[in-house]
Amino acid sequence: MDSEHVLWRPAPAVRRYAAWYTGYAQHELPPGRHRGLPSPYLTLIVTIGRPLRVVAHPDPSAPPAQYATIVGGLHVVPALIEQDGTEAGIQVALSPLGARALLGLPAGELAGADLDGTDVLGPLAAELHERVALAEGWAARFRIVDELLTRRAAPDRAPAPEVSFAWQRLCATGGALSAAELAGETGWSGRYLARRFGVEIGLTPKVAGRVARFDRARRLLQSAAGGRPLAELAVACGYYDQAHLTREFTALAGLPPARWWAEEFRNVQSPQALAGADSAA
Repeated sequence: MDSEHVLWRPAPAVRRYAAWYTGYAQHELPPGRHRGLPSPYLTLIVTIGRPLRVVAHPDPSAPPAQYATIVGGLHVVPALIEQDGTEAGIQVALSPLGARALLGLPAGELAGADLDGTDVLGPLAAELHERVALAEGWAARFRIVDELLTRRAAPDRAPAPEVSFAWQRLCATGGALSAAELAGETGWSGRYLARRFGVEIGLTPKVAGRVARFDRARRLLQSAAGGRPLAELAVACGYYDQAHLTREFTALAGLPPARWWAEEFRNVQSPQALAGADSAA
């Protein structure tokens, strides 16, 4: 089994919209399915070689499809990706606050959806795919992504400051703030914040908090290589107890945490790679 995961910090012009890039290459893995889990980031994937085959989308009405490039919005159920043992590409973690600037539309319009990259980025998607496929080495590939996303960025497009503040607070606290507390901090009513937040982000503040808390728990479980006691993890992430963590994890991932780890360990990034995220550029 041969597997690579390389994290890269985006160029300064892109960093306000994208948290990181992940280069991945997997060879000689047994065929199987990978779960694309809910997270606080939209996803842009540029494949190298074989297209990405999504066999079950967060939107159950969407049919299975193959993608050279794909843009996925925030979602609350997993996507199922079929893997045949050889996969490679670059995944970009996009902040929903940068959707207008990079994608030309609010993240709310992409909620629960997986779209062909050309439907969102137009000809830029094909250029990304072609140039990344021809480049040699991860550094060269990442710099192509930097170049094209910098060209695409429109900094004057941004959500209202109150929405940005509420989203950043949710992420910073790992989903610990209630919708009422967020509304109080923004100075908006809860109903108005929920409406504006939904348009820009695609989730209500309450659901976004659930996703942020789940994402933190999943990453801590991953970084501990599956060995951290779930009761301890539950307390660290703000769940009432281990049972609460298991219920929420199952609702958002489609299976409980221990089973997820057992099925997905071949796909998750190593703790060493995650630890190097801030210095990978």
